[in-house]
Amino acid sequence: MASVSRIIAAVLLTYAGLSLGACGGGDGAGPTPTPTPGPSPTPSPGAPAADCPQPFANGGVIAGKRNCVLPNRILQNLTLPRRDGTIYSLSGRVEVGRDVGSDAREPGGVPVTLTVDPGVVVFGSGGLDYLVVNRGSKLRAAGTATAPIIFTSRANVEGLATDSSQGQWGGIIVLGRAPISDCLGGAPGGSDTCEQAYEGLSDIRYGGGVANDDSGTLQYLQIRYAGFELAPDQEINGLTLAGVGSATVIDHIQVHNSADDAIEWFGGRANAKYLVLTGADDDSLDTDQGYQGFIQFVIAVQRAGGASGDTIVEADSPGNEDSLPRQWTRLANFTFIERSTGAASAMLIRGGADYTMANGVVVSPGTCVNIASTRGTTFRAADAALADQGPPVFRSVALSCGEGNFPRTSEITAAIWSGIFDFPASNNHANFTPTLTGLFVNGANENAVPAFDASTLGGFMARTDHIGAVKDGADTWYRGWTCDSATAGFGSGASCLSLPQ
Repeated sequence: MASVSRIIAAVLLTYAGLSLGACGGGDGAGPTPTPTPGPSPTPSPGAPAADCPQPFANGGVIAGKRNCVLPNRILQNLTLPRRDGTIYSLSGRVEVGRDVGSDAREPGGVPVTLTVDPGVVVFGSGGLDYLVVNRGSKLRAAGTATAPIIFTSRANVEGLATDSSQGQWGGIIVLGRAPISDCLGGAPGGSDTCEQAYEGLSDIRYGGGVANDDSGTLQYLQIRYAGFELAPDQEINGLTLAGVGSATVIDHIQVHNSADDAIEWFGGRANAKYLVLTGADDDSLDTDQGYQGFIQFVIAVQRAGGASGDTIVEADSPGNEDSLPRQWTRLANFTFIERSTGAASAMLIRGGADYTMANGVVVSPGTCVNIASTRGTTFRAADAALADQGPPVFRSVALSCGEGNFPRTSEITAAIWSGIFDFPASNNHANFTPTLTGLFVNGANENAVPAFDASTLGGFMARTDHIGAVKDGADTWYRGWTCDSATAGFGSGASCLSLPQ
């Protein structure tokens, strides 16, 4: 349930987004399949570009850069080029393509690709400014380690964001045709005809029967200060992956200070690696509606100082635990720093979801794991597609939680808990003493825990010789392309409060 302050903030952001929407571009359709930006005089160093290429609208000068506003509907392949003195913006809901439907036969469907060049900055001014990639279309946002792509807020562009800022624009929603479990109209879960409307946005849909659907490439991407509550319990996350398929490439993603979840998977089969999730006000990793996939190398750190943030992991939605296909998730090499005093536990796994966690470090002032089965101590029988469906599995996971490993209210008894963790044969460690440095870099105690071979979980996973996300000071996969903050505490890299010049 949203707090009063979040509701007030949502109302204010709504009016901000509506007032700015009048400045946005119109329909992106045109006579050629791929618009070519027109010539523009090269600005003097540090000066704004003279104008915007077509089909972008000229939004004036913001923070010394020319603001080029994206059209609200993109119906041709379009590239956001990196140009001197130029910044791009979303004004209202910006849609990529028109929905091709769950079977790619929707009348009027238009599949297109939006490409964002390395180093490009895109901003939104309010909660109703957000990007939607419709089914059949693609987002090619492939930054580099030295030139990440940044989606952020106008306040951040103007230097007005703080370490507690959040919810200053909507976020990114990617919609695909991969299987989901919760269907409109009573269609069978996981079928070609199974689709669902995005929460709070009944006119955009996701889901289908294409497990390897391709929604594009997201690499070396920062999403800052996003998240917006459209209605109670209906939000836009920093990054939403709804019915996104396994052919979509997702790696090196940072979501910073989202007002809702950092990343939420609504079903689908999208795998991900190298995630940095800092300061989320709700969950860091939320997986539901029959999501099945692999996730490896995750740093998740909440903001310090009280009730900000919920669980690090939330698996399955309440009330939908019996939907098919059921969730099947494999998570490896993660370091979770739970600092919220308002969360029930660092990890919440509902409904007997088939969830394997390997090579992890969990630190929390509360409890570590709440395994909540809607059938008490009896986990679900396997469905036909998942012969090994059963209780969650933990391998080489070190737990350091102030109020114990599982809450006293859990439906899982101490005997079942011990069986799930299989002490000591599984190399799990309860009441672990962490020696992390810089919040999430392994120390001697972490590196003394034998690592589980994550490659045995599936071909997407890499074998490592360490638990946790970061082995030691020489393991720097998270540096350079991320931004630093009081939350993240990276000790190096650009500040999340500023933007590259």
